[in-house]
Amino acid sequence: MKQYPADVLDKDCGSRIVLNLIADQWTALVMYALGEETKRFGELKVLIQGISQKMLTQTLRKLERDGIVKRKVYPVTPPKVEYMLTPLGETLLEPLQTLCKWAERHFSEVERSRKHYDHQAGATS
Repeated sequence: MKQYPADVLDKDCGSRIVLNLIADQWTALVMYALGEETKRFGELKVLIQGISQKMLTQTLRKLERDGIVKRKVYPVTPPKVEYMLTPLGETLLEPLQTLCKWAERHFSEVERSRKHYDHQAGATS
């Protein structure tokens, strides 16, 4: 069988599935929050404003399944659970941090562009 290079633009390429793994809002924010240190569920819930408990649970489970996040359970009462990036997850930190910093630096430009576009679209309707 001939091997072809990975191509995220190819709908049948597995690399597209992997790209989708980090391409949603909550996944990127959870990974970004875990970038500096191990955190408990409650810490993540407070840190990532707007995420529901259900969505945080689903996102953490998905990332654990994909080998990006490790869940550590301590045998104590009440249970103590911590989440941390795996070595594979850590390989995504640099590009993710770059993307997040870009968003923080340029959000006002994007907002201005949206307002301008919406104003122009309203004027031509």
